[in-house]
Amino acid sequence: MPPQECRPVIRRTPQQPRERGIPDATVARLPLYLRALNGLAERAVATVSSEDLAVAAGVNSAKLRKDLSHLGSYGTRGVGYDVQYLIYQISRELGLTQDWAVAIVGVGNLGRALANYGGFVSRGFRVAGLLDADPEVVGDHIAGLVVEHSDELESVIAKRGVSIVVIATPATAAQAVCDRVIASGVTSILNFAPVVLTVPAGVDVRKVDLSIELQILAFHEQRKVNGGPVMGEEWAGEVS
Repeated sequence: MPPQECRPVIRRTPQQPRERGIPDATVARLPLYLRALNGLAERAVATVSSEDLAVAAGVNSAKLRKDLSHLGSYGTRGVGYDVQYLIYQISRELGLTQDWAVAIVGVGNLGRALANYGGFVSRGFRVAGLLDADPEVVGDHIAGLVVEHSDELESVIAKRGVSIVVIATPATAAQAVCDRVIASGVTSILNFAPVVLTVPAGVDVRKVDLSIELQILAFHEQRKVNGGPVMGEEWAGEVS
């Protein structure tokens, strides 16, 4: 991490518009670059070429250079990119230079696993609340937090400054929880429930469906067995 004096905390609410028009496809790749850069930093690598960083992130170097140019970062000819400074640039653009309070609704097996995940804090996310409707789960102690009843959702959001809500409930409960979250002023939702949520304009929902991802992998595995193109060959260059 850069020295503290080089890392001013930029306060930005989820509703504040971006200062630059960065394409959505570029935003989707920034976490890949950040993950690769953090790996380099852990190995005490000071600078990295666009070619080496592109290989580590799994993209082509021309696309990487174009993506980073949106951040105003062009590297130095013959030297490459300063790893620590690029980590700071990407972290700032992603909003990771501040603390984001997260609430997890649904504390089944998946919710518990998410609550216990140690990588949130180091990436700027703090789990501020765990909620569930099951009386047998309410009161459990998980990762230093006490599970609260989902009836307290609005209160938890308001009192703890929750900016992002993770929905890990059964599909039948997800939409109702989503509606309550939005009514409480939260416009950023990560949905693990196996259902498509209906939300108004201005609300960002990222959906993670593990069964769909496994089905896609099964499709490509079957094609490889039958002599078809492998996934990397078929997907190369799809995201612009």
